[in-house]
Amino acid sequence: MTTAGPGSVPPVAAAQPSLPREVYVLSVVGGCVMLGLGLVLPVLPVYAAAFGAGPTQVGALVALFALMRLAASPFCGRLGVRFGERRVLVAGLLLCAVSSALAAFAGSYEQLLVFRGIGGVGSVLFSVSALATLLAIAPADQRGRAGAVFEAGFLLGGICGPALGGLLALVALSAPFVVYAVLLLAAALLTLAVLRTGRTTGAEPGRDVVRLPVLLRDRRYVVACLAVLAQGWVLFGLRGALVPTVVVAWRHDVTWVGWAFTISAVVQALLIMPAGRVVDRAGRRPAMIAGTGVAAAAITALMFVDGYAWLVVLLSVYAAGSALLSAAPAALIGDVVAGRAGSGVAFFSMCIDVGAVVGPVVVGLVAERVSVPAAFGSGAALLVVAFVASWTLTTVRPTRRS
Repeated sequence: MTTAGPGSVPPVAAAQPSLPREVYVLSVVGGCVMLGLGLVLPVLPVYAAAFGAGPTQVGALVALFALMRLAASPFCGRLGVRFGERRVLVAGLLLCAVSSALAAFAGSYEQLLVFRGIGGVGSVLFSVSALATLLAIAPADQRGRAGAVFEAGFLLGGICGPALGGLLALVALSAPFVVYAVLLLAAALLTLAVLRTGRTTGAEPGRDVVRLPVLLRDRRYVVACLAVLAQGWVLFGLRGALVPTVVVAWRHDVTWVGWAFTISAVVQALLIMPAGRVVDRAGRRPAMIAGTGVAAAAITALMFVDGYAWLVVLLSVYAAGSALLSAAPAALIGDVVAGRAGSGVAFFSMCIDVGAVVGPVVVGLVAERVSVPAAFGSGAALLVVAFVASWTLTTVRPTRRS
């Protein structure tokens, strides 16, 4: 691997200018997507059960979405090169909208399974293209802030979605799917209206292509991918799959799980914008070290916790580290890819999907066959690897622009 050279951390102005308008639009679009997804996810198991699906079939329905994202990821870079990220982004939104509308009127579990699979393909087309567009639009010295604004939209949508989904389900179980489809259509129209061809420099077809083998020789790229792999493992394997089981085992009902997740999500939402400024002003390396270090310490401490209050505290501490890891790895990727097309952003996205697909399975097996603390230890170990790797990044002191 090659070490980062001078310029791996861009110069920073004393008073940074406003971000491009398109960054905020992408954040709104991402918020619509996450809000809609939040509407659907709490209702999905109940909706599937209405078709006679058992726990295993419900699990397959949830896993298929992530698997289809993972399977379609390798093609996103090629599609972006050929058609431009803006068009692929809109296509992903429309595909998700169609799949959600069809799911609302599904007549069987098998149909619901197919429609959710289609939604997974649309989801990865959107997410990879949106991130590639964001990194192409954002100036080098504002990529941390831009990533934070983008992530803030997802966080706010994710916080509000589940509660609204529960209310809509009181009207009809299919209602959240219909509203999700409408939100996605609105997001697609907003994208078409604002992200016009030529406005998103570097996000249209015909630009230089950077190949994955070249990227994998750059230490910054590898460290960023390691960090998001660990993030996917912890968020979906430990937090999403193991923490609810632990809380219920402590004789609390599932509402206590919801409160723990909500509190930690609010902490991350409050810290995400300051984290973006840290990434740009202090540099990528300090932000990566702090983010992976705090996250690793929190997950390691969870191995020794046996009470709900400490669980919430440590999940909130993890959220603080996660705020930095929501902005810093993407900024590193932007520094490496620098607006060029190819599979760089797609592979980066695949890393978190691999963590999301493999993590819950491995964590469950370790918890059953070894112990729950050992399962938490698997996530802590990945974060420690990312922490050590972050130390190998070259330090470049930010300088002021004249």
